Amino acid sequence: MSETNGLASPESVAPGGHGFGTPTVFLASICTILGAILYLRFGYAVGHTGLVGTLAIIALGHLVTLPTALAISEIATNRRVEGGGIYFIVSRSFGRTIGAAIGIALYFSQALSVAFYMIGFAEAFRPWSGLLESWFRIPFDVRWVSLPATAAVALLALLRGADVGVRFLWGIGAVLALSLVLFFTGSPLPGTAEGPLAIFGGIEGGDPFMLVFAIAFPAFTGMAAGVGLSGDLRNPRRSLPLGVMSAVLAGLVIYVAVAVKLAFSAPAEVLATNYLVMVDIASWGPIIPIGLACATLSSAVGSILIAPRTLQALGADGVAPGEAVNRFLAAGSGATNEPRNATLVTAVLALAMVALGSIDFVARIVSMVFMVTYGSLCTISFLEHFAGRPSYRPSFRSKWYLSALGAVTCFLLMFQMDPGFALLALVLMTGIYLALRSTHGRQDDLAEIFRGVMTQTARYFQIQLQRAAARSRGEEWRPTLIVVGERSFERAAPLQLLTWLCRRQGFGTYLHLLRGRLDARTYRQGERLATQLVTLLEARRSALVVDTIVSPSLRTALAQAYQMPSSAGRKHNATLFDFTPADPEAQLAEIVDGCTLAWDAQISPLVLSHGERFFGSRRDVHLWLTWHDHENAPLMILLAYILLGHPDWTGAEVRIFAAFPHADVERERAKLVALIETGRLPINLKNLRIIPTDDAVDFQDLVARLSSRADLVIFGFTRPRLEEKGAALFRRHPALGETLFVSATERIAID
Repeated sequence: MSETNGLASPESVAPGGHGFGTPTVFLASICTILGAILYLRFGYAVGHTGLVGTLAIIALGHLVTLPTALAISEIATNRRVEGGGIYFIVSRSFGRTIGAAIGIALYFSQALSVAFYMIGFAEAFRPWSGLLESWFRIPFDVRWVSLPATAAVALLALLRGADVGVRFLWGIGAVLALSLVLFFTGSPLPGTAEGPLAIFGGIEGGDPFMLVFAIAFPAFTGMAAGVGLSGDLRNPRRSLPLGVMSAVLAGLVIYVAVAVKLAFSAPAEVLATNYLVMVDIASWGPIIPIGLACATLSSAVGSILIAPRTLQALGADGVAPGEAVNRFLAAGSGATNEPRNATLVTAVLALAMVALGSIDFVARIVSMVFMVTYGSLCTISFLEHFAGRPSYRPSFRSKWYLSALGAVTCFLLMFQMDPGFALLALVLMTGIYLALRSTHGRQDDLAEIFRGVMTQTARYFQIQLQRAAARSRGEEWRPTLIVVGERSFERAAPLQLLTWLCRRQGFGTYLHLLRGRLDARTYRQGERLATQLVTLLEARRSALVVDTIVSPSLRTALAQAYQMPSSAGRKHNATLFDFTPADPEAQLAEIVDGCTLAWDAQISPLVLSHGERFFGSRRDVHLWLTWHDHENAPLMILLAYILLGHPDWTGAEVRIFAAFPHADVERERAKLVALIETGRLPINLKNLRIIPTDDAVDFQDLVARLSSRADLVIFGFTRPRLEEKGAALFRRHPALGETLFVSATERIAID
């Protein structure tokens, strides 16, 4: 029966491929878990690190495999898992491009696993090496066995497919079980009780812990064999979690039991040097080489069944270079879609690796790639927990902290095991990713997960900020600015000033006003304009939140905007208006009305007058303080300080001109000096100038004479002064360039 594509409920999914069930997943996984490492290298591990060290290796290995098994079970129950196993899961979660980069590495690790297990299979014949050498009269080489055996296994997979391979696993599983029973019923070696046991440490000068771990780690990776049959399962959502988890837990129990048995059955020296020490311990020794042969053969069969399915899925996704190559790899035979072409490619690669003959070298490569893959799976699960996407609805749930633990453990252990191999693996995978990105130009689904993560993170922090603000007294002031403007695409100055003030210390929200009544037409128009604004600000590298607001007038738009929380989850504390000298009086009247509304809402109004200079060379900022600005001065100085923190204003200086009545000059100077020094403001006291004056006309002339060339001039204004002077208050200094009028509605302390 052909594979079923797309998402479907467990009840409606037709059997895929061979239609295997949960026992097949368990069998494929456990037969691969109980492989060459169990029989050939667990005595070595106990001999070099002791029982405690070996138990630590088992625990550390399962800190990777258990969270990964949970992550696989979770992801597999969220969507229909088709052919390709782990590659399918990664590619459909991280996106096709990242998934392909990991999938290529995964395929090679699976193909190399065939070589790894077949080299281990040949080791089972070492007890008969003397007999073989006497027959052929040349030194025994494991490749005598491993090369023809690999060819035979590949031929079996090519001619008979997964169905015969799985039936073959049942007989192998029975032999494995018998070999373990006879091992556990065996007696300790003579003299074991008299000598020191390998409990808390191994032999003197033994191999480092992480080297032993790197060699032993492939023993814990066999669960991938069961996952690799995903396209041939009747119900992957049920079979994968049950089969994988039960195999991992059964493997954990068996490995702990074998380590304990070894530690109490032979001295450390024997364990460290005799790779087949289990033969001497078992109640019937020959069963161990037979078990080893069966274990490695079953693992090799499992690997040569799943590696071609990964390669077939890669070909189906068009990952390989060239359409003809992809068609060749993706081709399947018969109703079960057997990957014969992919199996042939895998067999050639496995035979080439077997020719190298080094089981430890292959083990280190396999360990590294599996670490990357397992770390990726745990990362997917961790990110999905935080993304909170409605589309992510697995029927089996892991815990986010277990997934995080698995991901961190994987990537840390990679560099602990072999920094060179780890760096090489990451560089190669990055290179593959970049190559695929440039040739295929695919969009990564990972972006959708990260958007969900950012949404959840922003939501959490907004709530926390709002709660903190509600509890706080005398909270430190930082700009939370909102702007409602109509000429967003014609006037750059207000958006630019907002960008400067909100780069690091502040939060900025810009709403484009679309005058009218909200209906389907204006809503669609607003959506288009919002998209254009996002593009515009992205080009300017502005860290602002932008949107549109449909309202019949500026006043009603402001009334709505002032009541909305900012992007930081707290109320807005400042708003910005703008005008040019050429604007009509009606527009300034709206600004005056907007300032009144802002004061009523306890929001500080800022009014920017701008012209053709566009902030000049951005080198001089002049602050003019008068006897009206007792409350405004801290906010004016703070805004100037924030502005100078932007790279566009690097090297700029702030000059303060303070105009006070003659009688107040000394007192006000002392206040300003104290404010600058205690507030650690980057204002040179040489740039502080106190001007005695009581004449408003003289004041205007003075401003024009001293600040006409300034790039930005900042004044304060108050509600009573605006009510008295009206819009004329903002037109008093026509000789100046960009001018910012500031009115503080709250007392701001600079300390």
